[in-house]
Amino acid sequence: MIVVHHLNNSRSQRILWMLEELELPYEVKRYQRDAVTNLAPRELKLVHPLGKSPVISDGEITVAESGAIIEYLAFTYGQKNMLPPQGTEAHRQYTYWLHFAEGSLMPPMVAKLVFDKVRTNAKPFFVKMIANKIADKVMGGYFGPNITANMQFIEEHLANNPWFAGDQMTGADIQMSFPLEATVARGAALQYPHIAAFVKKIHSRAAYKAALAKGGQYDYS
Repeated sequence: MIVVHHLNNSRSQRILWMLEELELPYEVKRYQRDAVTNLAPRELKLVHPLGKSPVISDGEITVAESGAIIEYLAFTYGQKNMLPPQGTEAHRQYTYWLHFAEGSLMPPMVAKLVFDKVRTNAKPFFVKMIANKIADKVMGGYFGPNITANMQFIEEHLANNPWFAGDQMTGADIQMSFPLEATVARGAALQYPHIAAFVKKIHSRAAYKAALAKGGQYDYS
């Protein structure tokens, strides 16, 4: 049986969702974030040296990284409903968006989160003032424009496609779910209506709801 090493309120929630879509039996092994650092506990390093989630165990096979897990599950168990046929435009789109999620989209979003925390936590006043100026310059000159360009690109794609790889939901939609849920949760629904509609659509799926019930607290649901 597949075991999902699941960190609370994390990207591993989308792996539970994929398993529900595939109707595969699985076990959830839960890990809680450190209350002070918000980091994963050391126990996860017994599963994978980096000690991060998600990680799955499938018999003797251990797979880490969301994209790699989704690729593994799609190829091993989901070729009928999660993986477009090789050589098709749908498969090329599937591959592109699967890698775009963490390769292009998430890095500037994580940078924004870090700089937002810098603004909030910097003390005393003169340090906060300097920190704000640095954060504003970096965000305004690089990360901010990249986030905007990425979101506009996604919005235009979803305006013309029901799913990221075309007419059928695939593993690419599951991989893209986390950053888009975060975007909508932070108040961008009016600015990006097609992204908001996509998030609403995935939240309405029975498999998504079942995964949420098994995964526990998830801020972006």
